[in-house]
Amino acid sequence: MNLDRTNLSRRLFLLRSAQTGVALTLGLALPHASGATDGYTGATQAAGAAFEPNAFVAITADNRVVVTIKHLEMGQGTFTGLATIVAEELDAAWDQVDAIGAPANTGQYKNLLIGAQITGGSTSIANSWLQMREAGAAVRHMLLAAAASRWQIPATELTAREGEVLHAASGRKASFGELASAAAKQPVPETIVLKDPKNFTLIGKQRLERKDEGKTNGSAVFTQDVQLPGMLTAVVVHPPVFGARVKQVVDKKALALPGVQAVVRIPTGVAVLATTFYQAQQASKALVIQWSGGDTELSSPQLLRDYRALAEQPGVVAAERGDAGAALAAAEQVIEADYEFPFLAHAAMEPMNCVLQKYATGVEMWYGCQGHSFDQKNVAAVFGLQPEQVKINTLYAGGSFGRRASFDSQYPVELAEIAKAYARSVPIKLVWTREDDTRGGYYRPMYVHKLQASVDKSGAIAAWQQRIVGQSIMGVEKDKVDRTTVEGAANLPYSVANFRVETHNTTLPIPPLWWRSVGSTHTAYAVETFIDELAHRAQRDPIEFRLGLLADYPRHRQVLATVAAKSGWQQPLPKGHFRGVAVHESFHSYVAQVAEIARQDNGKFRIVKVTCAVDCGIAVNPDVIAAQMEGGIGFGLAPLLFSEITIDKGQVVQSNFHDYQVVRMRHMPQVEVHIVPSAEPPTGVGEPGVPVIAPAVANALFSATGKRLRKLPLGQEYFDL
Repeated sequence: MNLDRTNLSRRLFLLRSAQTGVALTLGLALPHASGATDGYTGATQAAGAAFEPNAFVAITADNRVVVTIKHLEMGQGTFTGLATIVAEELDAAWDQVDAIGAPANTGQYKNLLIGAQITGGSTSIANSWLQMREAGAAVRHMLLAAAASRWQIPATELTAREGEVLHAASGRKASFGELASAAAKQPVPETIVLKDPKNFTLIGKQRLERKDEGKTNGSAVFTQDVQLPGMLTAVVVHPPVFGARVKQVVDKKALALPGVQAVVRIPTGVAVLATTFYQAQQASKALVIQWSGGDTELSSPQLLRDYRALAEQPGVVAAERGDAGAALAAAEQVIEADYEFPFLAHAAMEPMNCVLQKYATGVEMWYGCQGHSFDQKNVAAVFGLQPEQVKINTLYAGGSFGRRASFDSQYPVELAEIAKAYARSVPIKLVWTREDDTRGGYYRPMYVHKLQASVDKSGAIAAWQQRIVGQSIMGVEKDKVDRTTVEGAANLPYSVANFRVETHNTTLPIPPLWWRSVGSTHTAYAVETFIDELAHRAQRDPIEFRLGLLADYPRHRQVLATVAAKSGWQQPLPKGHFRGVAVHESFHSYVAQVAEIARQDNGKFRIVKVTCAVDCGIAVNPDVIAAQMEGGIGFGLAPLLFSEITIDKGQVVQSNFHDYQVVRMRHMPQVEVHIVPSAEPPTGVGEPGVPVIAPAVANALFSATGKRLRKLPLGQEYFDL
């Protein structure tokens, strides 16, 4: 399919509009344009916009181009990336473009790859690429038509550039704002012509100022910044043990404290409502709660023992070719490796929070919403409303890594239950502390892998069998395969004649949730350290060994070749320095990394440099891509070095950053990012940088110590932390 020039009839355009949200919606009220600020997002109301031809683009009389972004901005650059695509096709000046978050409206703003209005899976650019190009191009055509009509000049003689329509022969020009009202009267073009990529001036070409720059100057508004008249703050005391329920509450002391308005029981615990957060938090500590139920015998060591026993048993087949069992039985030598991965918390810098106002006719909410479709539906169900009666104002989010998007809308529903129980029409802000989220949130599941392989005399992999034990994030039955468990393993790119991946889905009271890069968080480590071990057994260079097994995967080969060249793989290292490599595809993007470590005077190691090569298709914003690779490397280092959630007597042991550690500046290596040129449609960058770093470092540690490290985190034994 040619994504660069698309001819659409009016009928096809309107049909696609219904499917994608590129619609002629002249009456659509966007939450931003030139006018009064709304006080919450720093954005302005679009009621005065002169030209709103579709759900994504509005042009104001004062020459602002307002792009509505259907994906949550949580640091990954969606405001910048999607605005760039529109501005490119529209030929707008970058400094005239504003980006705002879309409200909840699945019909107009759904993720075309997922089928719901949700941000996730590194799909924001990928699913919006053609959609946003068409939206921008349609507006450009209508502006040109308006100028052509005004000047009585054929539209073919006109061009758009930097926010103006120009007629070179006569020297006439008009800004988009001057043409906006006239353009609104033009019909939707029957044919939309997209730019040839060779004519791009913004996409991949310029270093653009980010459209979420308010995060650096203090003007960005997060949920904690929202203040409404008469607003109360709610804090919830959650069960200390997974699966426990409230039996009895004594709230006399709490209710007597200053500012406390109410104590209410809800399905997830006991909520205190007060005038301020501090008052609510202090009152929550004064509650006397008796809990019942819960599994107090649950512990990480016991779970690991159970998981290791399951890994010895055949599981449900997730992928198979040839006969791995027979090939392993016939092999002269079988290489085996067992891997253990702990539970992980998301540890977003901004813990969970939300604001809700109940009205007689519906509900209005303000927060960094990641899963609009789920939250709108689930909150509506609490009040017996229709989803469209729940209005969501999308704010910035201070990170998420998957935490803010769950099928059950955990904390928005919790706030809805609080508002329902309180039964007064006042705005309420729910605030989770970091302790709340660390001990009562959702988690990347614990996993155990068992791998077996054999290498023939030529060095080829004759057989590969992998069993993965862990909870199903998607909630599938025991006899079914959860693709998020096996992604990165079931689609192994290496050439193996006899290959088999099996899985066991476990059931626990600990709630699982996707975590940045999902299944690849553990499969990439197991696969890439094991393939490195096989290369060593075959006495082959790790990169050459991989390249020899990737004949059918040119994009893997290209990032590997790039990272080998850029890292100086074949060049000697200073004394005490060691390298390791890993390559992985996730979310249709390809990343290879070489990690360099250095032995310190105390015998431990520091990670001093990471060279990263990424192929993510057309690079819309190279700076954003580099930033996401750098951030992903930092994020992926934490579970290698020290991050883990452990369970003891049914409770989470960790509570905050002092015992659930994340990477600090002193841990961060120098990072070089090299973007492989590509003409393929763009794919995601928010997650693919994460899975590769841990195995690359672990392979470097093998070069230094001769030890294969198969249980994370590695911790103080190896690193100078």
